[in-house]
Parts: sequence; structure tokens; C-alpha cells
Amino acid sequence: MKRTLLFTIALFIVSQSLKAQTAPPSDIGTIQQEFKKLNVLGSVLYIAAHPDDENTRLLAYLAQEKHYRTGYLSLTRGDGGQNLIGTEQGELLGLIRTQELLAARRMDGAEQFFSRATDFGFSKNPEETLKFWDKDKILGDMVWVIRKFRPDVMICRFPTTGEGGHGNHTASAILAQEAFSAAADPKRYPEQLKHGVTPWQAKRLLWNTFNFGNTNTTSEDQFKLNVGGYNPTLGQSYGEIAAESRSNHKTQGFGSARQRGDVFEYFKTILGDAPKTDLMDGITTTWARIPGGAPIGDELAKIRKDFNDDAPQASVPALVKLLDKVDMDFVNDKAMQTVRLKAGAVEDYTYWHQQKTKDLKDLIAACAGLWFEAYTAEPTYAQDDQMAIRTQVISRNGLNIVLNGLELIQSMDKAKSPASAAGSRPLTHYDLAVTNKDIPVGELQTFNNTCVTGGISQPYWLEQPHPIGSYYIDDDTKVGNPENPDAPKMKFSFLIAGKPMTFYRTLQYKYVDPARGEIYQPLEIAPPVTANITEKVYVFNGPLPQTVQVKLKSFTNADGSVSIKPIAGWKISPERIDFTGKKKGDEWTVAFTVVPTDDRSNTANLDVITTANGKTFSQGLLNIKYNHVPAITIFPPAQAKLVNINLKIAGKRIGYIGGAGDLVPDALREVGYEVHQLTESEILNGDLSIYDAIVTGVRAYNVNPRLAYEQPKLMEYVKNGGNLVVQYNNNNGLVTKEIGPYPFRIVNERVTDETAPVTILDKNNPILNYPNQISQEDFKGWIQERSVYMLNNIDPKYKTPLQMGDPGEGQSNGAVAVTEYGEGRFVYTSLAFFRQLPAGVPGAYRLFINLLSKPKNTVGQ
Repeated sequence: MKRTLLFTIALFIVSQSLKAQTAPPSDIGTIQQEFKKLNVLGSVLYIAAHPDDENTRLLAYLAQEKHYRTGYLSLTRGDGGQNLIGTEQGELLGLIRTQELLAARRMDGAEQFFSRATDFGFSKNPEETLKFWDKDKILGDMVWVIRKFRPDVMICRFPTTGEGGHGNHTASAILAQEAFSAAADPKRYPEQLKHGVTPWQAKRLLWNTFNFGNTNTTSEDQFKLNVGGYNPTLGQSYGEIAAESRSNHKTQGFGSARQRGDVFEYFKTILGDAPKTDLMDGITTTWARIPGGAPIGDELAKIRKDFNDDAPQASVPALVKLLDKVDMDFVNDKAMQTVRLKAGAVEDYTYWHQQKTKDLKDLIAACAGLWFEAYTAEPTYAQDDQMAIRTQVISRNGLNIVLNGLELIQSMDKAKSPASAAGSRPLTHYDLAVTNKDIPVGELQTFNNTCVTGGISQPYWLEQPHPIGSYYIDDDTKVGNPENPDAPKMKFSFLIAGKPMTFYRTLQYKYVDPARGEIYQPLEIAPPVTANITEKVYVFNGPLPQTVQVKLKSFTNADGSVSIKPIAGWKISPERIDFTGKKKGDEWTVAFTVVPTDDRSNTANLDVITTANGKTFSQGLLNIKYNHVPAITIFPPAQAKLVNINLKIAGKRIGYIGGAGDLVPDALREVGYEVHQLTESEILNGDLSIYDAIVTGVRAYNVNPRLAYEQPKLMEYVKNGGNLVVQYNNNNGLVTKEIGPYPFRIVNERVTDETAPVTILDKNNPILNYPNQISQEDFKGWIQERSVYMLNNIDPKYKTPLQMGDPGEGQSNGAVAVTEYGEGRFVYTSLAFFRQLPAGVPGAYRLFINLLSKPKNTVGQ
């Protein structure tokens, strides 16, 4: 089985929400929660396969009620699914879903992790999944995350026995079982031990049993937790928090209702000791888990008891002394080191010291009313240009705080940049740090600095081309991170109540939108000039030339040229187009003529090469914007696909009814169709007979409730001689079950192997002959899958000319059903045209055009 990637992209994104500030929250509710969290030394790691697999209610309960360090390890970024709110697929969809998961975690309080596995589409069994994922690599990623996170308890969403349905689901549980033991074995993945981790054995591995759909795996003899409680500090129940968290999965249509009242989660022990009365049975989750650490907990409890909501800064001196005690007593005291060594708790102490000192410093800053951030003067800078950086620092509660210095960190693990601010400045009440020229700017005084920008922004998992199944990551220590761990940061050094403390803030760009107010967005490091090809696929039908337009944008002052890399079997002119004197922000368009040099069917990649200021680049520019996630700017390869096929077209005008979002209309326009997006008024009141065919987008009968009322008009269109083509729909949530003129049933059956043999049952059927004659050759080169949500219980009035099935499974004729109705024709297809056409699969074009083309003389024969 093979999969085709659309392209590899470049991206730098940050984890803040669209309107979120760069600093963590510092309200009294958050401070109270952080006090509770500081006194808990326990951790839980939840494991599943995809975005949306996680139990957000349980995560919220563990993080916000029990105050455990809670993480969700999603093995994939969800890049193989469908998009219910847009047209992004593949890696683009994975980027959006990464941000949706981060938005969800900001709601429920858990942390987010990933492996290098890709979501390559629906998988029917774990054997197929593990084959494409490269089991050893993904297991190693899980072991790495476990050794870094050091969970006391691991929880799987799915079992190893298949009740989770999807092969990815079952594989995630199989891998979790093996990782549970492998993480504790120093002989497994020993290379990881050179990078600051040590073997780790979790206490237990549980399966979070479930009851959804027609599957109930819970029982009253299982360990259970009531996770439906109410948190008065937050003013919400965990069911309410969970709904807000889960509703961030908008590309999957998982908006959820808030739940209140008792809700139980059930667990079955897979490995380790079974819990009896508490999830953490047998695990010390107070400071007493560290030899000699109990006094820390006692002192923290006293500080919290004395905390004054109206004067949080009053607790800062005691908190600073506590931080001093943690650092001095537990780092420098040789006697305590000996006690810990004898107790075998050195690594455990080091881990919790790192976690709790960070949490304690954040709490001190929040109580002190200390605000600080770093941002850039512009949203985008070209590689190797100067970047202006601004910082803001304010002490709002009148404490004795000194800003000792600012330093730009290009990478937490690499050399620091020379950009820094020397000297120190006391911060008095409502006084901000000054500029490097010591010139105040109104109430807000800023430190401005410049640095030379580094490499082009890109996510670490997409830096290299990768095979199907897993991303190629050349630095394994980055695995697990949801985003780039080495993003540029500003280091802030303070003296708070006499104690030096350092903090970091990721660089971002912020601006004011007239309608939405202050907005933060990711900083972008771009190539000097980007090149966007107007179309992703150019379909040629013989030796006729086509014009390829390239839209260029300059992100700096630039001179250079643009050309198309020579392609065997194709003629390109001109060879090169020069440009001079371009300024930052300039945009212009150039055109090339491309023509195949022979009439053989073939495909090729078209690559645009841009030379700017002596350096060569081949990247485009694409912006993805949704209100629920930060803006995403990507720099994909400046590439398109050339497809030369023997293609005949009948008809011209297509009416399209949008569904969940797909690129089929663009593909049809590319081969010469006039495609019009139909409105409800046009369907109900317009003359539909002007369209040679009407097509419904993928999942249209799931997401467009008005289709239930428009359906009679569509059937009237067919009856009067029209041609209606309905693309696949999910079997759940149909707005009407009367999609066709005669009954059929949509079921969750698929052919996931895109190389699966296709049997032609009715070679004389018009959809296989007019205007293109379809053969077995037309089913070669398909990507990701052949068919989804196929039909059964099909009325005999339908003809089903194709049969297919995955290897080792039964054959189905539910991929295409066609029938005559009145003077017209109705076609239902579950074939994955929404993936094939944007990828330029020749046979898919030929077959889909046949579905659109009703011969004049077939009805009634």
C-alpha cells in the first residue's frame, strides 16, 4: 500500500490562543490552583492515537481537581482525517489539529505530546498500522516521552482487543503496553540515556473503559472515579471544562454540550498493581516522596493559609524564602544528597525539583503582579534580515524588584545570540523597563533590540521529506514536543526580594485589530522571496500549451530571477524571468508557458526556483486562519503537478452544493468546467436545467441541514432529465435518509488499500464508457484509500458496476450506485474522489468526468 503526500511545508507556530497574552494567567483563581498544584508530586500520562481520542473530562479532573501533572500523548496529529470546516487535508490538516489540541489543553490544564507517527487514513487492523508507522520508531518515541514525563500512572483510551475499531486505536494500546516495560529497561533504547533521561517504571497501566456507540466495555466491578465534580475556584464542573476543551476540535465537528453532575469513569488494570481506593494507591504524591522533603510541604501549606486575596504580593517574601529553601536544602546540602542516594531517589528529586521550582517561580511572579513579554515590531522577517525586538516589563504591586538583564536566546540548547541589555534597573510601582536609549514612551517604555534572523520558520517534524506512516526527524530529542522547542525566546533576569530569578518568553508579534482588539500571532521567518503557483494541478489533454502563473512576494529588498526547473517531456518558456529593485512587501506575477512534448500520458512535478540576493529558494506562501486557533503561515514547496492524460469531456456547466469542504470544484475548473456554487434560493427557485450535472460535496447530507428541504427539488431536477452526483456521506447524522430516488443504506465500510483490485461487473455501463472508456489502468496510482462509507441494502433499481474489497476481506459493490429516474440519472459514489482529484490521479479524473456526463440516449434503454 502506498500513500502520496501533497507536499512538505514549513511553519513556525506558538502555543498561545488567538487573543491570548504571552504571559501565563495571574488571576486569583489561577494563583489558588497553583498553590494546590505545588503541593502535589504525582503525574498521569493518557495515551491514544489521534486528536479527539482523549477523555477531556478525565484530563480536566486529573489536572484541576487532583492537581497531578497530566499529559496527553497523541501518537498522530490527525493528518489523515477529513476537515469539516475547510478544505485543508494531509499535513495542513495535521497542523490545524495540532493547534486544536493545544487549545483544548489550555482549557483542561493538561500538557500535549506527540510521536512521529502520521495518521495515514483509516486502518482496519493494528498489524497494518504498525507496519506503516515503523513500530520500533514509534515505540522509541513513546519510551522517550515516558522517560521525560515520568508518569506514575499511564492510561490508555483503547484496549488491545479491538473494541476501539480503528487499527490506529488498537495499535496505540499495544504500543503503550510494551512501552510501559521498555521505558524501565536500560537495555531498550539506550541511546536516549545520553540525553538527560533515565529509565522509568510507572506504577500501573490502566485502560479507561468506555460506553459509546453500540459498545459498552464498562462494568461495576471495575475501579471507578467520579469525575463530575464542581470546582468552586474555577466556577465550573469538570464536565463543563471538558466540553469547552473538546469543542476546540472543530475540524472534526466535536462541539460538545456542557455536562453537570456526577459522571463516573471506569478503569481496567492492564499492567502493574491494581488501584483499590485511589488512582495513586501505593504512590506518595506529597513532598514526602522526596527524602527530607516533608518540611517543604508544611511550609507551603502555611503560606497558602496566610494568603490574602486582596494583597497577593504579601506572600512573595515567604514564597521566595521557600524557593531559597528548595534550592539550598535540596541542591547544596550534601547530607540530604546522601539520604536521597541511599533511598534511590536522586533522579526523582531532580525531576520534581525542576518541575516545582519552575512552578514556584511562576507563582511568585503572579503574586508580585510582575508582567513581562517580548514581541517583534513586524509579523514577518526575511531570513538573514535584522529583526527588531521589543520587550515590556511592569511591576504592578509595588514590590522591590530589579530587572537585571535581557538576553535573546536563539535556541535553549545552542549558542546564545549577542543581543542583550546590560545593567540593571529597579522597577517601582507601575514603572516599566526603559528602552536601550533610556527614553520612556508614554506609560509603556520598551527595550528595543535587533538580531539577525536564523533559518526559515518550520515545524521540526516537517523539516525533511518523509515516508508514509511517520515523519522523518533528524533530532530525536525534539520528539514529543507539540511545537518547535528551539523557537527564539527572550530571557528575563530579575532580582525579586533579593533572589535572582530567570524567566523565558517566546517571541511573537502582536497588533490591534479594530474589531477584536489586541491579537498575538506567531512570528514568521520567511525566504527573501516566495513563489506561489496559481494551481496545484495542471491537467493537459494533448499537446496544447497552458499558462502557469507564479505570484511572487518579497519580504526584503531583493534582486534576482525566477525560473521553472527543466522537466523531461515538457517544454517551458521562457527559461528565466529577472526582477530588480523589489522592496519589502512588493507582490507581482510572472507567467510561463508549459506544453507536453509528446502525447503520451504522464505526470511530472513542476518546481519554481527563485534566486534572490545571490541565494536560491523554492518555497511558496500560504496562510491558514481560523478564529479558534492561532494564525498559521506556511512556506510550502513552490511546486505543482503536471498531468497529461487522454481525457474527453461532455457537458460544460456544473452546479455544486458545498459539503464539509473539499477541492473538487477547483479540480473540475482546471479541466475546463464552469462550476457554480449553488445557493438555497437557486436550488428552490432557480432553473436547475441549465446545469449538465449537479454535484454534492463530501458529507453534504451530514453538515447541510437545508438539504432535507432542498432534496425534493433535486429529485425533480433528476426526473426532468438532470444528472445528480452525490459524493460520500457519513452514516451517522444524516439530515435525510432519502438521498436517492430509491432506498439504499450508508454503512461504515471502507476499502482502505488504494491498490486493492477493482472488478468491473458491468463493462457496458455508461459510467464506464462515456465519454471515457474506463479500464483497470484507471485504478492505478490512487492515494490513501479507494472508498469510504460504502452502500449496502441497495435497491435492485440501482446498477452497481464496480466491486472491490481490501485483501482478505469480502468484496462489496457499494462504491458506485447509478440509476435512471424519470428522464435523468442519479449517481451515488463513495469513491474517495476528494483525495484523488487534488492529487492529480489521472484515472480518477476520467471516471469522475464520466459520472458527470449523462449520455443523451441511455434513459429508458
